[in-house]
Parts: sequence; C-alpha cells; structure tokens
Amino acid sequence: MTLFPVGVLDPPPVLTGQRIYLRLPVAADYPAWADERTDSAAFLQPWEPTWPADDLTRAAFKRRVKRCLRELRERKGHAFFLFRRDDDALLGGITLSNVRYGVSQCASMGYWMARRHAGQGYMSEAVRLVLGYAYDDLQLHRVEAASRPENTRSIHLLEKAGFVREGYARSYLLIDGKWQDHVLFARLKDSEGADVIA
Repeated sequence: MTLFPVGVLDPPPVLTGQRIYLRLPVAADYPAWADERTDSAAFLQPWEPTWPADDLTRAAFKRRVKRCLRELRERKGHAFFLFRRDDDALLGGITLSNVRYGVSQCASMGYWMARRHAGQGYMSEAVRLVLGYAYDDLQLHRVEAASRPENTRSIHLLEKAGFVREGYARSYLLIDGKWQDHVLFARLKDSEGADVIA
C-alpha cells in the first residue's frame, strides 16, 4: 500500500458523470461564477463564511483560482467547478481540502450549489464523482464533511452518499459571522460507511 500517490501533483482530471462534469476552476470562469454567486447570495450566505466586501470582484476571483492552484501544488486541496454537460452551465463547486497523507489518508469535503440549480440531483452526482477521485486517484482512506444541524438538505445529501454521523461539534466553524455548531460526518473507502462504529 502506498501512503503518497505518485501522481498527486498532476492537475486533477476532468471528472465526467451522466449529467455533469467537474474540472479545476480557471480565470475564464469568472463571469459565470460571479453571475451565479450574485444570484445565489441570500441562498448561500447562511451556510458559508462571511463574504469579504470584494468577494465578487474579478481580482478576488483571480486570487481564489491562484489559491486553488497553490493548494494543489502543496498537496493540500483539490477544487472543482461543477458544470452541466448539455450546455456547460456552471452549477456550483466542490472541494477536497485539508488533505492529509501518511497514517491519516484523509480529506474534508465541502460544496456549494447555485440557487437556481439546487434540488435537481446535480450535487449528489458530483459527490459520487469526487469520492471516486478521492479513493481511487488520491488513494485516500477517509473523507470527512460537516453540516449545520438545520441544513437538512445537506445532511440528506451526505447520508445518501454513504456518510455516517460521527459526532456533534459545538461552535465548530465561523459561518455567516457566528460560531456555529456542526454535525460531523465521514465516509470510509469501500465501506459505504457500514463498518464505522457510531
């Protein structure tokens, strides 16, 4: 068993599903990203860290893309934008962050979906694709995720994907300007969560 995959410095592949594909964000994505984030601001902000005042500017987006590339080079993160195959519409994003190798072989998963595309099953497909990438390409053993207790849509998505509740963290993340409690989830490679002891 290898603890550090040889190809981890390569750019993430394009992950293709039945209705969607995932790829690394690039600078040219800015107009579509800014449109979706602007339209979805009220929908997303209760579940995200407080947006900086310049968050939707082109300069801030360029910094975001550079950070994604830096985290990829440093083996710490893998960011994907989510697109619909039929028309290449940007639907949202999904990331594997805080990637650890060695004895841990673990990462944290986070995601966002634009308001107008939510509830149509796109993110469920994206989660399945990213889990396959995490386990097969990155050779991770465990993927973790967290959700605010009242975010029932996100909790349902994680449980449907085989994540198992492992705990409750008080004041876990600074979300929407306040320290918020979160339910902690994890999914193990090849286990569908079945062998996790609660």
